[in-house]
Amino acid sequence: MSIPPVLILSTGRCGSTMLTDVLNLHPRVLSVSEFFSAYQLSAFGKRRPRGDDMWRLYSVQSRRTRLALRETFHELLYPFGDPEARYTLRTVPPIMAITLPNLTDRYEELYGELEPVVRAQPRQSPADHFRQTFSWLCQRFDRSVWVERSGGSLLVAPLLVRNFPDARVIHIYRDGRDTSVSLAGHPAFRGLLAKARRIRAWGVDPVKSMPLVQRFNRLGCWMDNLADMFIDQEKLPYDAVTLADFAAFWNGLIEVGRRTFADLPSERLLNVKFEDVQAEPRRELQRIIRFISPELDDPDWLRSASAIPRPQVRSRFDELDGAEQAAIIQACRPGLELLDYPI
Repeated sequence: MSIPPVLILSTGRCGSTMLTDVLNLHPRVLSVSEFFSAYQLSAFGKRRPRGDDMWRLYSVQSRRTRLALRETFHELLYPFGDPEARYTLRTVPPIMAITLPNLTDRYEELYGELEPVVRAQPRQSPADHFRQTFSWLCQRFDRSVWVERSGGSLLVAPLLVRNFPDARVIHIYRDGRDTSVSLAGHPAFRGLLAKARRIRAWGVDPVKSMPLVQRFNRLGCWMDNLADMFIDQEKLPYDAVTLADFAAFWNGLIEVGRRTFADLPSERLLNVKFEDVQAEPRRELQRIIRFISPELDDPDWLRSASAIPRPQVRSRFDELDGAEQAAIIQACRPGLELLDYPI
């Protein structure tokens, strides 16, 4: 493909879904939504899997994907309530939950078409499997470039950037104070931080150790599975997680991004401030599409896409009491300063 692939990386709850919706309108962009989110480390768990192995990853829920789907049920695109739906929440293939329905309303047919394509792929690296699959989807929908976006993808940013060394990166971010409050209301992130609190009691900080774990990914997968075996999800300390914990989590992800992006040349990295997209959608969206490729400049797309970002509303952070605000600011101050937010 002539245009390099694009990874949208973020902390989550910062406008990345909006960016997916915007790019999904573009007639030449394949907007791949939440592909890596369900798999995390396991996406790259095998060194040279076969096509059958990859199809099993896409079509059969593991313990990890089952939990992820349950926690993000309200965001899934598969119509479980439809009388003609083939799958339930426990049986839906991970790739069918969001990714395929985001591409077409004929996702059942697409799923059937994709199976023999994936199974026929040779034994190769996971990244090569993903490239081959995304390239086939681009040809299937007559698109020129694929763009993958998963919520909270900064968690695995080193892994993704290393496996796609030619990819351009769009880093979208939002004020850590507002993001922390939004993260706190999301079941998947609350579960993630409750689990991190339990692991931290074992003397390991999951966020700080993530880059090292991803460097030795097979060990990371083994540790991940081991943690799932010994942690009862129903007994996690959900209520013990504070807003300051979410702020510290956000700050840790911003630091992961800083280290990951440090060596990327300017032509491969675009930083996008969510508040700027809200204030000047036309300007920012044009900047984004030209970063992906100048040949994708499309006035009709820009006109319709600019109507999607909503104007900024009242900050939920401002509604907190003084003590909660102070705790959040203290926890995420380094990240706020790094991203030039006034404190």
